Amino acid sequence: MPIDDLWYLKERGRNKERLPSKRHGRGKRWRVRYVDANGESRDKHFDRETDAKEFDKAALKGTAPEVQVAQTERNLTFPAYAERWREPRVITWPSPETRRRVESNIRLHLAPAFPGGIRGINETAVLKWLAAELADGTPQSSLRLYFELFDAIMAAAVRDKVIGENPCDAIKLTQIFRDLSAAPKWVPDDRDVARLFEAVPDRYHGVLWLGSGAGLRISEALGFEDGPRCLDTEDEQLHVVQQLRYSPKEYGGFCLTAPKSGSAGTVDLDPTVQEALSGHVRDYPPQEVEMLDRTGRLPVRRRVPLLFTTVHGNPFTDRTWSGEWVKWRTKAGWPTDPKQAGFHALRHWFATTLIANGVDAKEVQRALRHAQLQTTLSVYVHFWPRQDRKRGIVGDALTAARKKLGTR
Repeated sequence: MPIDDLWYLKERGRNKERLPSKRHGRGKRWRVRYVDANGESRDKHFDRETDAKEFDKAALKGTAPEVQVAQTERNLTFPAYAERWREPRVITWPSPETRRRVESNIRLHLAPAFPGGIRGINETAVLKWLAAELADGTPQSSLRLYFELFDAIMAAAVRDKVIGENPCDAIKLTQIFRDLSAAPKWVPDDRDVARLFEAVPDRYHGVLWLGSGAGLRISEALGFEDGPRCLDTEDEQLHVVQQLRYSPKEYGGFCLTAPKSGSAGTVDLDPTVQEALSGHVRDYPPQEVEMLDRTGRLPVRRRVPLLFTTVHGNPFTDRTWSGEWVKWRTKAGWPTDPKQAGFHALRHWFATTLIANGVDAKEVQRALRHAQLQTTLSVYVHFWPRQDRKRGIVGDALTAARKKLGTR
């Protein structure tokens, strides 16, 4: 946290001398800026620099009284705060049905999903909850009601200074529901992918590795070039910065453009993928093809050392690649529907393999280069491992209610 000397300006004079401020010699000299227990920005002033540094150190450690959260608030669980939120609002809900529905939704849907501390709930946790509910078949209309109630409770927690920000603010349910339409209808299993490698000529195995081992789309794989621009073997990274396009009318033929909006990025290079690409470059040297490069601020023509070309050394057009892919796909025994069994199916296999092996959702998002985590969770909603719900929730609730009524 910054410590400011209020008696002098930050700028210096011509000879590097310190310049006195308008407050020079008046009031306390040293100011420490910090964030208090309620998440508000505060200032504290001191006469001595030593005292200012000691307070700054204590504020950073969380030992200063001004930044300490009361123990009861620090350990406050979401179910406890939700009940605190609900009780005084009952009188504002004249309908018995509304009172019953809110209490029931908190008890049966929200409290079991977030049983721990309210301060530990973040956007990722909320998105995972939404994904799990959708995977369990919860109707979208019902989930919208649960989410809106949860959002209202968390917004109140912000106003009550219990938490610093509402984790629901950046989440758009409409976008999540729309992303569901992009969920894969078919994902190849390990054997399907292995059979595809057997069906595809060795010359193009590198393309398959970029799809199944790094999640690249077909236009990104066909636009992949030799050299550090795309392949950084030293740092074991792939730079997905371009895709191959063919547009005779607009660009006069082949050109390189930036990847799908928001999906350019750097991903980890799997050792097996690196070995496969190195072998490909050795056995099938890159072919330099002159084309327009539109990935920068200004388009330039340059010779691009493409890793993958036809046997005649030409870049692939969409039609040329599709013609070959249909033959390979059929030979491998994949579905005939191109919407299900296109090259993109390898990207789905890549994503679901990461998920099945327990890779964190944020890491899967980064690997797929999705702009938003909610896209990753929504598209692959049916592949996230389910967390077993605590048994007896409904029975325990009903038993407790009957005991209050003195019945058995």
